[in-house]
Amino acid sequence: MEGPKAPKDPTKKRKSFYIMRGKSVAGSPQPDGRGIQFLYMNDGRMLSSARLVGGITDEEMLGLLATTAGFRQLVHSIGVTVEAEDRELIADFCLQMYGHRDVYGSGTTLRMPVQADGMERILELEGCEWSEDDNIPGQIRFEFPQAGTLATVAVRFYLQDGYDAPEVEDEQPVDFSSPYYQGMLEKSLMQTGNNARLKRVIDQARRGEDVTVAFIGGSITQGAGAIPINTECYAYKTFKGFCELTGRGLEENVHYVKAGVGGTPSELGMIRYETDVLEDGRITPDLVVVEFAVNDEGDETKGECYDSLVRKILNGENRPAVILLFAVFANDWNLQERLSPVGRAYDLPMVSTRDTVVEQFYLKPGSGKVVSKNQFFYDSYHPTSVGHTVMADGILHLLQVVDGQEADADTLELEKIVPPIGGAFEKVRLLDRRHPNEEEPGSGLPSGDGNTVWDQWNLETDCGGFCHVDTELQAVERNLDLGVTPEFADNWMYRGAEGGRPFAMEITCESLLLVYKDSASNQVGCAEVWVDGEKVLFVDPHVNGWTHCNALICFKSGERKRRHVEVCLAPGMEDKDFTILGFGVV
Repeated sequence: MEGPKAPKDPTKKRKSFYIMRGKSVAGSPQPDGRGIQFLYMNDGRMLSSARLVGGITDEEMLGLLATTAGFRQLVHSIGVTVEAEDRELIADFCLQMYGHRDVYGSGTTLRMPVQADGMERILELEGCEWSEDDNIPGQIRFEFPQAGTLATVAVRFYLQDGYDAPEVEDEQPVDFSSPYYQGMLEKSLMQTGNNARLKRVIDQARRGEDVTVAFIGGSITQGAGAIPINTECYAYKTFKGFCELTGRGLEENVHYVKAGVGGTPSELGMIRYETDVLEDGRITPDLVVVEFAVNDEGDETKGECYDSLVRKILNGENRPAVILLFAVFANDWNLQERLSPVGRAYDLPMVSTRDTVVEQFYLKPGSGKVVSKNQFFYDSYHPTSVGHTVMADGILHLLQVVDGQEADADTLELEKIVPPIGGAFEKVRLLDRRHPNEEEPGSGLPSGDGNTVWDQWNLETDCGGFCHVDTELQAVERNLDLGVTPEFADNWMYRGAEGGRPFAMEITCESLLLVYKDSASNQVGCAEVWVDGEKVLFVDPHVNGWTHCNALICFKSGERKRRHVEVCLAPGMEDKDFTILGFGVV
């Protein structure tokens, strides 16, 4: 008698491609104690992953990934692999579709438990219940029972009949000791500039004096893509390398500040510099690395805010050193052509990650290729831990070169240099709820001696209906923290359910920016800014589609005068919420 035959596995015989392969993930702490790794797939990210990781070049197939309907037409099933130290651990894999009506609430969420033993589990899409409101693939999540769990994951799409995918060869590990890698680092150095300030910082640290190394930028500086985010990011690796260069490892005299905020440009960076880097005067950085070369496309001044931020830093009383770092996106793009004139005007050291890696991406192994795009990029925008290492090594190469040079004279006289792009916001400061006002006497920061910035503004405020404090804010991992700190916690929130008067203030200034909260919530409305009875700004907090801090210019006049400013909900939206995170004032 013939026994039963082993069942065929049709899924494994299907053509497939990876969108994640050997990707490191970590469970970020959640209020309920779980750890979740969020991997966003919207805004072209899934298409980019299909190109980078899966080798997909067929534009029709890539186009199908842009919508839920197309995704269902293309993908038959999903293969998921999770590998962790605890092989018995069960992680939940989730693929969430964003909805038309409610981005986060009305779409389908596909879910499958996956044991962390390195074996692939298959999620069959046939028979899944789909929402009629599905719009686009929104995010992938790996949900772990405990925060801080580290794992390596893979996700691949098995294709419906009629679709094909190329075979992708396995990649060789990155050889950081190869001469090709050293050649990459040499290409990273755009210029050393005047080395006086940088050599002074190195010498101070080497003598055992207190030195603070600070980093300000966007999500790359925050550490996005680094696993874990606090110790594998380029900022901490640079700090660690600086300590090793100047001492015997991590010395107590060398201090670390990381002030990256995802999705934000220098237009916001120049406003939050005093709070996030200087901590309102409690910290005096000796070296500041500025990273906004992939975030500043949305800067409405096209570089003046960046120029202003650099001038603000250079004007510190202790004459800090500044390094300009130009990161890169997976499409080989950054803004170093726009922003590098700032470094040339002030003769600053500049390091380009784009110059480091892009050329070799297109070489063959053995002819100069060291790291592939898949190895360097975590997604379309952020480096992997390997990519963060490359970025840090570029900065450390600069430090080593400068360390071996003779010292220049510190000849920088900022007041004599015409800003190459513009410096109108050089003296911008944050105005938020902490500053004294008539409604809350005695609150906020010290005032009344006529010498503080806010005293010079002759500020009078009436918060009206903006009397609440918003606690649902963009929050980031600062310094070595794995937990997050909210940005602009001292804000003014209007709750539509309670209503109230517009926010109003009398202020004497030259220029004014509104800092506000973006949101995907339908309960959040649009606002208007009026100055001296004229509407100067319409603010739509839904443009970015996530909880995010943003800044827009209300006016830039160059004339210091008394002005009446009001912020109110747009007509017809008085029952919606809106949050003023603060103002940038010059």
